[in-house]
Amino acid sequence: MRFGLCNSPATFERVMETILRGLTSEASLVNLDDITIVGRTFEEHLYNIHKLLQRLQKANLKLNPKKCRFFRKGVSYLGHIISTDGVKTDPEKTKAVLYWPRPEAVHDLRSFLGLCTYYRRFVRNFSAIARPLHKLTEARSNFNWTEECEKSFNNLKRALIISPVLT
Repeated sequence: MRFGLCNSPATFERVMETILRGLTSEASLVNLDDITIVGRTFEEHLYNIHKLLQRLQKANLKLNPKKCRFFRKGVSYLGHIISTDGVKTDPEKTKAVLYWPRPEAVHDLRSFLGLCTYYRRFVRNFSAIARPLHKLTEARSNFNWTEECEKSFNNLKRALIISPVLT
């Protein structure tokens, strides 16, 4: 990638998507300037690495061995941990949720709800739990923190911290 190219991560991702077109998302994932290669078994993982390296070689691209990590049991990817156990929320993200202070204004509440909404697929009945908090963000609503809001806030925090593993 040329030095000084202002959109180099996006350009790299676009190039990689073109080079790896046809490989399933179960074999490799590209995010900005990272390539993640996965496999359900060691043999499948080796096969996927081989396919990816062939594509890179055909495109006349090289890897920097110092930046490569092979045969990891788990990897952090977009706020999730992907491992042999499935997909979990990243513990660093759950720690941030655990110590999140009670919102004092609509702006604070929207920030919290934004984080929660990103992980909503991990929370059963998310919309029902978050309803009292969403009501506080409505335009004509006064910011009046009630016992119901406190319960909703704590339930959301608890639900995100103990989120289930996706299989």
